[in-house]
Amino acid sequence: MKKRIHQIDLFRKYPHDVQNELFSNLINTAKNTEWGQQYGYSDKLSVREFQERVPISAYEDLYPHIERVLKGEQNILWPSKVEWFAKSSGTTNARSKFIPVTPEALEECHYKGGKDMLSIYVNNYPDTKVFSGKGLSIGGSHHPNDFNANTRCGDVSAVIMQNLPIWAEAMRTPPLKVALMDKWEEKIEKMVEITVKENVTSLSGVPTWTYVLLNRILEETGAKDIMEVWPNLELFTHGAVAFGPYRELFRQLIPSEKMNYLEVYNASEGFFGIQDEPHLKDEMLLMLDYGVFYEFIPMEEADQENPTVLTLDQVELGQNYALIISTNAGLWRYKIGDTVKFTSLAPYRIKISGRTKHFINAFGEEVVVENAEVAITKACEATGATITNFTAAPVYFEGKSKGGHQWVIEFFQQPSSLDQFTQVLDQTLRSVNSDYDAKRHKDLALQAPLITVAPKGAFLNWLQFKGKMGGQHKVPRLANNREYLEEILEVNNLAQ
Repeated sequence: MKKRIHQIDLFRKYPHDVQNELFSNLINTAKNTEWGQQYGYSDKLSVREFQERVPISAYEDLYPHIERVLKGEQNILWPSKVEWFAKSSGTTNARSKFIPVTPEALEECHYKGGKDMLSIYVNNYPDTKVFSGKGLSIGGSHHPNDFNANTRCGDVSAVIMQNLPIWAEAMRTPPLKVALMDKWEEKIEKMVEITVKENVTSLSGVPTWTYVLLNRILEETGAKDIMEVWPNLELFTHGAVAFGPYRELFRQLIPSEKMNYLEVYNASEGFFGIQDEPHLKDEMLLMLDYGVFYEFIPMEEADQENPTVLTLDQVELGQNYALIISTNAGLWRYKIGDTVKFTSLAPYRIKISGRTKHFINAFGEEVVVENAEVAITKACEATGATITNFTAAPVYFEGKSKGGHQWVIEFFQQPSSLDQFTQVLDQTLRSVNSDYDAKRHKDLALQAPLITVAPKGAFLNWLQFKGKMGGQHKVPRLANNREYLEEILEVNNLAQ
């Protein structure tokens, strides 16, 4: 671990050299693939030539090539044999995405991220006892590929778990046969039955699904909090959704001063960031030696045909960028759909600011996920509330009535005053987003937010209705239409 910390320090000090060397290795490795031949990778491209020749691709653009790999063709996007695909429903469209998981991506990106996560944690907490017990991880499931029975598809967590070395599998709970069950309700019950008997020292997973499991454990055991069940618990590694709105909820579930939280940025497409400093909440060190070459598009140009594309040495603090990656899984100039903001340039640290397609801009207000999560966190702090889930969507003009935003929120702890909660939410949005503030000025274009309180379990009901139960599925925070919100209201028989 100390050796790896030294390597991390090197890419902190020499980030551009590391990225340039990695870029050359990617191009050289893929030069004889069909894609590499099409774009002349054997010409030993510079970054500038690469940007001129190779188009930026959304998933839909790359899918014809990925489909051929799914059907068993090899050496299309990457030379190594592809036997696994990370299946992601995505949160911006209903169709599943299938991301190739090459041996290099598994070993040099996903596994490396998991090991670095522990290395960084131990470096920050040298007296840790995390290895004295087991790590509880909440994952998904996998199944044969419909196109080719010799390969398999599944949640990236399931792909990783299935391929873990024996030593790593021995350190985790529950057993693989339970962790990879596909029926979520049965899996939760089995996980509760097994894990309450273990000495669990760490948790990893999406906050929403981890909460579901922990709450079920409290119901089953009658314990007042999780420390009664696992007195040596000290670490929760979380990702996929912002943790701010959940922080107080987890403090209540795990009321321990020795409890630590570590944010990571991992996705089906790769592992990108790790919180390297305990006090820097929501900020992560951009991992530069994972076989991922990074580019960035200013958010205001994300949907343009010929946007400005920046390399790492050109980014600025505080700007929203659409993230573009080229990887050792054969994703070339791939628009992942996330937006990031740099909080430090030495070393390069980022925070996830949202999704390129997850926003509300029905009236020119341009509210992004980061705005929403800051606002709901402040409203919870001001009113003593904690939440389990939320989503928001526009309320369109009707007759003479003005537009607005409707928020459907499932509370774990109700706010002391819903009016105050709404007021703080609105005021915070106005303070962090000048466009929203301008539209709210004297109710010019937007009315105050409309809060619909959802009963407990409402979002789980919707996920079950959509067939999206499981650790990798999450509720869209914002949408520029009312599709998700209307479904949630309808499934739970809530007044429109």
